Amino acid sequence: MNKRLHLYCSGSVQGVGFRYAAERLAEDLGLAGWVRNLTDGRVEVLVEGKESALGEFLSKIEEIFSGYIRDIDKNSSEATGEFEGFEVRFD
Repeated sequence: MNKRLHLYCSGSVQGVGFRYAAERLAEDLGLAGWVRNLTDGRVEVLVEGKESALGEFLSKIEEIFSGYIRDIDKNSSEATGEFEGFEVRFD
C-alpha cells in the first residue's frame, strides 16, 4: 500500500539545490509528487509511493542537507494516487 509524506523543511534550505536534489531522488526511488519553495523561507515537499521508498527519501534528504535543515515538520497519510511523476513547482 502506498503512503503520502508531507514535509515542511526549515533552515537554510533555499538556494542550496534542495528542490532539484529532491526531484532527482524522488525520481530515482519511483516516487511521485512535488517540491516548492515557500515565501517564508521553508521548502514544502509532498511525495507519495511505497513506504520503504519514502523512508529512504527522507533519510537521504536529511543526510544530504544535514548542514542546512534546522527542522522538518512531517505528516503522513494514505496516498491519493493523484500524481503521475515528480516535479519542481514554482507557485
